[in-house]
Amino acid sequence: MKPVLLLDIVGMTPAQLRHMPSVAALGNRGARAELGTVLPAVTCSAQSTFLTGRMPAEHGIVGNGWYFGDLGEIHLWRQHNKLVAGEKLWESARAVQPDYRAANLCWWYAMGASTDLTVTPRPVYHADGRKSPDCYTRPPSLHDELTERFGPFPLFHYWGPTASLRSTRWIVGAARHVLAHHRPDLQLVYVPHLDYDLQRFGPDSPEAVAAARDVDVELAPLLREAQESGVTVVALSEYGITPVQQPVDINRALRAEGLLEVYTQEGMEYLDPWASRAFAVADHQVAHVHVADESDQPKVRDLVRALGGVDEVLDRSAQQRYGLDHHRAGDFVAVAEPDAWFTYYYWLDEDRAPDFARGVEIHRKPGFDPAELFFDPADRWAKVRALTGLARKRVGLRYAMNVVPTDPRWVRGSHGRLPDSAEHGPVLLSTDPFPDGIVGPGDRIPATRVRDLVLGLQGLTGQASRKRSTE
Repeated sequence: MKPVLLLDIVGMTPAQLRHMPSVAALGNRGARAELGTVLPAVTCSAQSTFLTGRMPAEHGIVGNGWYFGDLGEIHLWRQHNKLVAGEKLWESARAVQPDYRAANLCWWYAMGASTDLTVTPRPVYHADGRKSPDCYTRPPSLHDELTERFGPFPLFHYWGPTASLRSTRWIVGAARHVLAHHRPDLQLVYVPHLDYDLQRFGPDSPEAVAAARDVDVELAPLLREAQESGVTVVALSEYGITPVQQPVDINRALRAEGLLEVYTQEGMEYLDPWASRAFAVADHQVAHVHVADESDQPKVRDLVRALGGVDEVLDRSAQQRYGLDHHRAGDFVAVAEPDAWFTYYYWLDEDRAPDFARGVEIHRKPGFDPAELFFDPADRWAKVRALTGLARKRVGLRYAMNVVPTDPRWVRGSHGRLPDSAEHGPVLLSTDPFPDGIVGPGDRIPATRVRDLVLGLQGLTGQASRKRSTE
């Protein structure tokens, strides 16, 4: 059985590949195809489909987060693998080859997964409120193995205003180390860097071209070492990033109509989903709209449809067409127009915004906030305050990084809707020819076939299917 290195180069499209000769060469030597993604075209949903072969309606990952109705709270970026329903790729492989070994480097829902080796971002939350960069690993010894060689996981370069190539360099270095010293049969590697400047500056910007070139340079040694070791390399992306210029304040519209409720503490307003008649969980170009009383649904549907920048509003029946009709999904799913995206903002007065609005707080905000990629361009002192905060951290004092803008106009790229063209959508490349039956109509591989593609490249597809049919 031939090992497989499965690279998730997030945001990679045919347009970016023109500037990525090392990655593009994978398909030139083997095979290349358009990759059909899922709605919503976001990290957690797409990765879960790749690994289970199921649509979001089946595996349950309807976005990067959702409204947990049994808790009455909105949570994004949960980490436990038990949230994902369905047999995972490596579990299918083990059904026919029990000693099959899998490694996960920064794909999502890594904690609690049945992989043999795991690396995932996991900060240290200190008792005094400080947050230090670190990662969680399995086995625990892998933590020291990697940090002694590459330093602590660069969390503040993985997301936020200082997100940079440094996080990709660390992950690729760790991948090279795992490849050389642990030799897994399957190695999942997440490569984040394209996501940053394509959202900051847009996919057609000079910064986007530079990002593509930088990622290619970082990946070149890993690609070379994998092929020298006889490892099949598969590179794919979850989505393409499109230029945007129109933020849609969906929660503010619901509040203006008296549908969304807030409560106030110390002069700051907080979204109150328990009391709201309707609210939205914004996730890039998709928003899950929850309506407490069925009698309000026609009003909410019409209100959301009328918002500028909204392309579709999917009820439960329409969600079925996209494989998204899961109980975690909203009563309606709003999809933005190609040049639009949804903000999570719900306050109407900037002086009443919660303190977390101006920081990097991915677990406290009730929706995704791409403005976290910026030091507020309108605040000349934002970077100075960030440096002051770091100085306070180093001497053990509490600090707050209130440097993120609450003005959405700086965001230039987004994703989440299905791509409008193959040129700007996800792509899949392999150093080996595709197994029979994987490529669908139009030379397109559905996201649900990635799992079978990998098993097929390892000669396990038929065996795994026969094993499951006899159990």
